[in-house]
Amino acid sequence: MKSSVLCALGLLCAAGALAQSAPDMKTLNYDLQPRQIAEGTWVIEGAVADLLPANGCNIINTAFIATGDGVVVINTGASRLYGEQQRKAIAKVTAEPVRRILNLNLHPDYFFGNQAWSDVPTQALQGTINGMRAEGGAYADNLYRLCGDWMKGTESTPAREAIEPQTITLGKHQLVLRQLKGHTDDDLVVLDKTTGVLFAGGLVFADRVPTTPHADAATWQESLATLEQWRKAGEFTQLVPSHGPVPRGMEGIAQTQDWLQWVTTTLRQSAASGVDLSELMRQPVPERFAKWAAQPAEWQRTLVHWYPRYERAALDGPGK
Repeated sequence: MKSSVLCALGLLCAAGALAQSAPDMKTLNYDLQPRQIAEGTWVIEGAVADLLPANGCNIINTAFIATGDGVVVINTGASRLYGEQQRKAIAKVTAEPVRRILNLNLHPDYFFGNQAWSDVPTQALQGTINGMRAEGGAYADNLYRLCGDWMKGTESTPAREAIEPQTITLGKHQLVLRQLKGHTDDDLVVLDKTTGVLFAGGLVFADRVPTTPHADAATWQESLATLEQWRKAGEFTQLVPSHGPVPRGMEGIAQTQDWLQWVTTTLRQSAASGVDLSELMRQPVPERFAKWAAQPAEWQRTLVHWYPRYERAALDGPGK
């Protein structure tokens, strides 16, 4: 079970990934560039790509909010080095002390940088912490294999404090923490009521194929429908996905819904027709998905992870 999860996460060393040109390991620098998107709010955008040596496994968007009474950091990247460079990047923008770190889910690029924040409370939902503890060692093994020197000195460092859904007022900002599900069993989203920015975590992917190792498609769709309801109600005006271009975040809700609907329909129909996995892998995806980042790698990982259950369901027949 664990090996299939890691394969689906994209942490195994595929030959194509190893063929990518690696950076000069003597000068490892993520070149983190905070970009202000709202009052007191910055994002640091990761590569819109697969996990590769060339990008140091940095494919996540992290963020921070300078509230006027301290900084809240959202996600800490895939390595100790990222966390250290994140600290420096934040310090160049604001002299406010960092008050807390929020990890939005259990995947390694959301929390491996926690190691560099040992003096600050690192927080996540309890289910997320449980997942970090259970899978962190295996994540580390495979990230080291994939991204080499970028990972030097990195140890899995799960969030230390469980946090419940709540509203936090810090300085000028009112942050609403809500718990959804689907991408993982515990997906934390953060809504800044002051600026109208929603940090949607892995529930929303923009211009990139979604990852699915811990996903439940039906529950994920329910959460996406909830996000769409919030959008229509005007609860947020900007959406920061954890993966994909931040300016495309709002479109990412519909993109992720579309992808999940197509995937589940395709797998169900293919299994009912007796299409085997190798044949399905050779079939092209629709044109609207073909140019997304991490294609076809993430699609193939999803097939390996999900298709056997659709085949079993087709063999069992209705009602079984």
